[in-house]
Amino acid sequence: MQQKKIPLRKCVGCGEMKPKKELVRVVRSPEGEIGVDLTGKKNGRGAYLCKEAECLKKAQKAGRLEKAFECKIDPAVYETLLREIENG
Repeated sequence: MQQKKIPLRKCVGCGEMKPKKELVRVVRSPEGEIGVDLTGKKNGRGAYLCKEAECLKKAQKAGRLEKAFECKIDPAVYETLLREIENG
């Protein structure tokens, strides 16, 4: 019997590979809006973060979400992401 493969994704904050279910997906929609995708199924480009404020801070400091989405990100978006990660 073959075990089902667990999809792994890399956190843009700490760079660790973790199971997809343990990470938060941040998505840039085709319209250019950036937000948290709790379902993991929204259309658009996705990047993954650990559910820790520290990883979000590292990603913000190094501009890793900007690189992943190829666009400038408003600081208000980071504040929203931080709130959703802390509440999630």
